[in-house]
Amino acid sequence: MKGLTLKKIFSILILFFAYTASTFAEDAAIINAEADVAVQKFYKNVIGGEEFLSKCKGYLVFPNIYKAGFFVGGEYGEGVLRYDNANQGYYSLKSGSIGWQFGLQKRSMLIAFVSQRALDSFLKSSGWTVGIDGGINVAVWGASKDLSTVSFEKDAIAFVFDEQGLMANIAVEGNQIAPLAK
Repeated sequence: MKGLTLKKIFSILILFFAYTASTFAEDAAIINAEADVAVQKFYKNVIGGEEFLSKCKGYLVFPNIYKAGFFVGGEYGEGVLRYDNANQGYYSLKSGSIGWQFGLQKRSMLIAFVSQRALDSFLKSSGWTVGIDGGINVAVWGASKDLSTVSFEKDAIAFVFDEQGLMANIAVEGNQIAPLAK
């Protein structure tokens, strides 16, 4: 039974990594609709989230980030950058890793640009690596958390929320964010 479960998981991982990022590509309308749902979940799960986001210069929302790992892991998601009350561009988030990790997971991430400097820095770049380019705080969000628990020392804050599935490793640093043509 145990071997069968590991075989299934390993097979799923092989299929996951066999496809290229373009296989997961969604059109802009789907990304926008899923981003709207993710932002509503953010408002619902983060006490004070709606007011906080209205004060930010912009935000990048990845409604569905899929992560899989069995010693070798990876994750991929697509999202939309919003500022000035409009969708301004589409981005991919991806990473790969080797090490102790096991499982499948889906989650959402919202990166809030607290300052104009952070948004401008992001817009001028051809891509970002979280934890390397630009200062960013990461907040993994559980139920009933409140914004008073977040440190606002950085110009950008990444909120990880709506996690589904199980992953024996979670990290946001090292995720590469790059523009998509949509």
